[in-house]
Amino acid sequence: MSASWEVSQRQLERLAFRRRQDRRRTTIALVSTAVILVGAWLLVTSAPGWGKVRETYFDWEDAKAAFPEIAKAFLVNIKAFLIAEVLILALAMLVAVIRVVPSAWMAPLKVVATVYTDVFRGTPTLLIVLLVGFGVPTLGLQGTTNDPFWLGVFALTLSYGAYVAEVIRAGILSVHPSQWASGRSLGLSYGKTLRYVVLPQALRRVTPPLLNDFVSLQKDTALLSAIGVLEALRQANIYSSRDFIFTPMVVAAVFFIVATIPLARFTDWLSLRAARRQSGAA
Repeated sequence: MSASWEVSQRQLERLAFRRRQDRRRTTIALVSTAVILVGAWLLVTSAPGWGKVRETYFDWEDAKAAFPEIAKAFLVNIKAFLIAEVLILALAMLVAVIRVVPSAWMAPLKVVATVYTDVFRGTPTLLIVLLVGFGVPTLGLQGTTNDPFWLGVFALTLSYGAYVAEVIRAGILSVHPSQWASGRSLGLSYGKTLRYVVLPQALRRVTPPLLNDFVSLQKDTALLSAIGVLEALRQANIYSSRDFIFTPMVVAAVFFIVATIPLARFTDWLSLRAARRQSGAA
């Protein structure tokens, strides 16, 4: 015979109170957001120059005319982002591991890795794109490409590889030394301990900042327009220069925003989940 379990009256009252609090917070958030958005809209649209701004930046007919070509050019941004992302992860992982391996034989590589991260983290990405995009073809080296797209992807890989390498290295160093000792006590070599014990924990910890870097990378693919790649920003600039309108620029911006928001929200969700895990709430 099993005893039936019932929720106490006090617990029911507590749950009802929490539901009322949640509804109250949601209502306040929705109302305050609506008030601020409507107020901002009224403030902007009532400005004396709003008519000129709307005609220059938000003309619906100009947007419809520019949309197909900008959408086609935006595929180049997506392609550059996906290729660079893979190359950046591979380069960053290699640099990060070289910098944490405690081997005297690795000293020359450590120096190269350190100089690489210092130089490319301290140089603006646009400058790296220009140097690679115009400098490599000028060298005339055999076997190198002169395609601006691939030169741009290479420049983004060099720039972001330095940032991501430091993020991964920080993740490796954040793993408690006892994890290293545990792996070695099980008979694992240093390499296997790094691969099977430390790296999985390190990458899980740095996933949110890594995704933030890739959100930034998504936007910086527009820098490839500086070396002649016909991507979304350059296509919009062609329209603007030809017709003296800026609505195509806004259309290009919308493409970048729409592509960035899902990744940004996913990053927020991962950060929130990590915080809850650390606090024991999940």
